[in-house]
Amino acid sequence: MPFANIFFDDWGTLGRVALLALLAYGILVFMLRVSGKRTLSKMNIFDFVFVVALGSALANTILNPDASLAKGMTAIATLVALQVLLSWLCVLSHRVDGWLNGTPVVVLVRGEFDRAAMRRERVTEEEVRAAVRNRGLASVKAVEAVVLEADGTFSVVDQPAPAVEESALRDVAGHPQFCPDRDE
Repeated sequence: MPFANIFFDDWGTLGRVALLALLAYGILVFMLRVSGKRTLSKMNIFDFVFVVALGSALANTILNPDASLAKGMTAIATLVALQVLLSWLCVLSHRVDGWLNGTPVVVLVRGEFDRAAMRRERVTEEEVRAAVRNRGLASVKAVEAVVLEADGTFSVVDQPAPAVEESALRDVAGHPQFCPDRDE
């Protein structure tokens, strides 16, 4: 009978799942806490893949009757360690950071849409205008730049004050003040 256990196996199986969920969850929270704030920061592609893999490993640990807590926690610890290692590499190398996390892209400069960049990034004028409005500005002409960040959010930068020491746009390719740091 193929549907015999579709709703209920036995109390032992349910107890195992509940116990593993409790233990695995507690260990995961501890590991993420120890790994630091970067592990839980805004998500970019690198972080998204990490979270999906982590969730899959946790679910497999809890639900797969052939998976032990030790195997699951080893997989999760390996993923957390890899994420910490890669985030340190990103801190040490601008090139690695750009490869793993992506780079910001200017989609509007001094009131002018960069249509080529918008096409590449699949961004519409309406989305850029919405970002400007969300910043509380009434005109795209009042904006120095709108940047599509590596995490998919928009940053809107007001026209600069006359005596700006360092531009927040210096690491954004396509902006006139672009001046990336070089890897040593």
